[in-house]
Amino acid sequence: MKKTFLALVSSLFVLAACESSSTDSGAAGGAGSGAPGTGSGVLGTTNAGETIGDRVFFAYDSAVVESEGQAILQGQAKWLSENPNVNIVIEGHCDERGTREYNIALGERRAAAVKSQLISLGIAGSRVSTISYGKERPAVLGSDESSYGQNRRGVTVISN
Repeated sequence: MKKTFLALVSSLFVLAACESSSTDSGAAGGAGSGAPGTGSGVLGTTNAGETIGDRVFFAYDSAVVESEGQAILQGQAKWLSENPNVNIVIEGHCDERGTREYNIALGERRAAAVKSQLISLGIAGSRVSTISYGKERPAVLGSDESSYGQNRRGVTVISN
């Protein structure tokens, strides 16, 4: 009984440490600030005051940027054009299904698809880097379609 209790307490400490050390969803900037901030859902605002989303969502097992994602990336390209000294990192993410290796590769394809779309909209490729986190940094915990859909994403983060 004592060993079980100690194991449970140890597990809770490990989980708490993992949760607080994640850098994927720290909110350093708020809506309209234009400051870097992952997980805020906002990249910045245009000179016209339009809010720019920071993430594009993907269908299951896909790296195709759909029309809704293209609209978000058009806003990002406009914002990046207005802020030529800003460089970004595109993070590729997946849901929990599939192997770690498969999801790292899929996350890379998703990040590359977002980068390619931004380049096609006039953003210099030298301003955009990519990284894949696969399934390692879920935005939402859960094993249901709603959670999966929110975890299949490409997130644009301002780099310094």
